[in-house]
Amino acid sequence: MSSTTKRLVRIVAVSMVVALTLGITACTAVAAEEPSSSSELAVALGEAPNQDVVDLYTDRDTAVSKAVDALPEFIEKALEQTGVPGASVAVVSNGEVVFEEGYGVRDVTTKEPVDVDTVFPIASLSKPLSSSVVAKAITDDANLSWEDPVVKYLPAFALSDPYVTEHGKIADFFSHRTGIPTGGGDDLEDLGFDIDYIMAHMNQIPLASFRDTYQYSNFGLTVGGEAVAASRGQTWAQTANELLFEPLGMTSTTTVHDEYLAEDNRAAMHARTGEGQYEQLFDRDADAEAPAGGVASTAGDIAKWMNMVLANGEVDGTEFIDPPVLAKTYSAHSITGGDATNLTSRTSHYGFGTNVGATVTGRVTISHSGAFGWGAATNATMIPDLNLGIVVLTNGAPSGVPEAIVSEFVDLVQFGEETRPWLDLWPAVFAHFSDPAGDLAGEAPPTGAAAAGPAGDYVGTYTSPYFGNFIVTEENGTLTGALGPEGGYTFEIDPWDGDTLSFVPTGENALPGSLSSAVFVRDGEQITGVTLTFFNTFPAPGQEPNGLGVFTRTG
Repeated sequence: MSSTTKRLVRIVAVSMVVALTLGITACTAVAAEEPSSSSELAVALGEAPNQDVVDLYTDRDTAVSKAVDALPEFIEKALEQTGVPGASVAVVSNGEVVFEEGYGVRDVTTKEPVDVDTVFPIASLSKPLSSSVVAKAITDDANLSWEDPVVKYLPAFALSDPYVTEHGKIADFFSHRTGIPTGGGDDLEDLGFDIDYIMAHMNQIPLASFRDTYQYSNFGLTVGGEAVAASRGQTWAQTANELLFEPLGMTSTTTVHDEYLAEDNRAAMHARTGEGQYEQLFDRDADAEAPAGGVASTAGDIAKWMNMVLANGEVDGTEFIDPPVLAKTYSAHSITGGDATNLTSRTSHYGFGTNVGATVTGRVTISHSGAFGWGAATNATMIPDLNLGIVVLTNGAPSGVPEAIVSEFVDLVQFGEETRPWLDLWPAVFAHFSDPAGDLAGEAPPTGAAAAGPAGDYVGTYTSPYFGNFIVTEENGTLTGALGPEGGYTFEIDPWDGDTLSFVPTGENALPGSLSSAVFVRDGEQITGVTLTFFNTFPAPGQEPNGLGVFTRTG
């Protein structure tokens, strides 16, 4: 697997992977009084034939109760087998929280235990919460709609295609169909730029085809959220708090990183440093992409949100979100997977900020995973026709643990036993998530490499319309590059092969061991520019190089 492909999987952050086995959407199945055939396989008849599902192995309440009883042993086994430090898990059933427990430690250095009040960064699990925030905003404001163009509320915002700028709707941004490539804007966030800078420079990003390609984009969805907040004259944090967190009593939930850090009972992030090894090395500030990945919460708070969704937008028997508006959120809007050359391949879908599909028994599911390479992995999955949901929050880099726990639980409810060895399958799928990135990762300088030029040749200021200034300085023969606001993102630049030098990128998408080339352009005796290869690609096929990492010397 190439480093580009590995980076794609990491950035997508398992938003689609669970859909391939669990699926996701909303229907109501009513169990048939008698089996529909004489075979052992019974069918629960829905309100319409397309809502029929394979019946559970036993009655619904018994199935859920037995699955809940089996959870603790499986969770403990998952943490022990993988080395993930800690987890918090909650299950909701028929409007009640029937399971809520913490396991392991929230920080491997302090050994403080995870409990039900421990706050975790939830990464891309933020997205479906944000879609509920927007649905509530639309419920409360008759003049607001999923169909509104974002420029109606963000008139200064622009993409590289004027047509997409003018016509891109909130719905387009929340369903990843604007053409903004996977990773677009993430690179600026890694350098330390804030949301204002990132949104002002998204007009430099080359776009894929509008509305007929699915491009998972953190900052695409973030733009949609920012438009809704702007419609209210608020920040996103104010909008999320006022419309969702406070009304649902999600008192431990925030979109502000400093508020997460202020929590005494918080789960530290842990990067994967080896087989079964996790260390507390980084702190991931996702404020710039708050609607897409910046939420921190507890399993109990997520359970409150799941109960609202499963109640079709009701809270305590009273309508909270208009059901048709909420239904749009969990309807299929983008195709995310499937093999057009294989008629047996099932198609998966994305709604507004969530995956939409079905289990192997035909039950509609709503789900999303979240992951930070620096140390978070989460999943929430709901099965509406069973009025059932489970959320798993962990404080280790993507490991497959949340997906394994959810898959096991869903199997136990449906069949009374697991259909696959999930604790072997999912960690293997996620094993490469902590791999390093960059075109030189794992490589050694070529044999007989040419000598680099004098250090002073490379010293200077280089500019990219997207990244801004790249400043190269020299001290005692060592070159240092600086990017980002006030040059705060720095790295040493080392010889590799002639005017191709090397550097170590860092960040959410460049984990330990990453290495990339800095290809300087020489015109005669003068260096006139440089391409920072790591910053010149997006991970999706057909979108590399993107040209954004090409810098021209200006001084």
